[in-house]
Amino acid sequence: MALGCGGTLGKVFLILINIIFFLLGLGLLIVGALMKANVKIVTDEVKPALNTVTVSSYKLGDLADNLSVVFIVIGVFIFIVAGLGLFGACCQNRCMLVTYAILVLILFIAKIAAIALWFTMQGEVEDKVKNEMLTSLQTHFTDDSVDTGSEVSRSWNYMFMTLDCCAINKVTSGTNDFDQSPWCTATGKSCKDSSAEVPRTCCVGVVASTYTAATAPCTTGVSGYNTMGCYDALKAEIDSYSTPVIGVGITILVIELLAVIFAFVICKQTEL
Repeated sequence: MALGCGGTLGKVFLILINIIFFLLGLGLLIVGALMKANVKIVTDEVKPALNTVTVSSYKLGDLADNLSVVFIVIGVFIFIVAGLGLFGACCQNRCMLVTYAILVLILFIAKIAAIALWFTMQGEVEDKVKNEMLTSLQTHFTDDSVDTGSEVSRSWNYMFMTLDCCAINKVTSGTNDFDQSPWCTATGKSCKDSSAEVPRTCCVGVVASTYTAATAPCTTGVSGYNTMGCYDALKAEIDSYSTPVIGVGITILVIELLAVIFAFVICKQTEL
């Protein structure tokens, strides 16, 4: 059966829309690949510290590490759905179009629900993560060294150097988050037994091979140390990817809505 004007217009739009879906799927694949390759917060050295923080029973380190995989999987799924829509529109296959429309509608509703849930719980989740990070630091940080202390303590030191941060909250003076940590409360540690106020790994520009040479005025908390807290540094690292992800996400929502409408228009004018 020949399509009417509305059906023909819908077919053309549906083909164009699914070509865009292909491109958007590629965009998510690229974002996911870039995150997998470049995000510094999920290195093996840093992950043990992040895994002491849980979000809805998920370890933060594993969650951050797998975020890129989620984007890659979504990108692949969009490719598959777009192919279903293209085939259904080009061949005017009603079964394909109905399946395609249902899948896209489910995705649309799920994304709206996820966005609403995130904006509702964002503040609560961020506060919980920050508090758990602080608890972890004050419980597990025992030494300003990547060679001694527990695995989690060494991981915190790697995080300070990797993210150019220090402690959890911004360090503005000698009174800071380390005061309640074993590094400052246990006998034999440089914080308790000397004038050290911040770890050597918090000094500006140090890496694993050079931090041992760091001395005052950095370690005495006078100057030369990273003042940004690791919570803010971690959040900034993730937020750097939020703009392209949000842009792609909003565009996909609009396209999904149009795709459902045009799929049903073609179905209505197509024989069984």
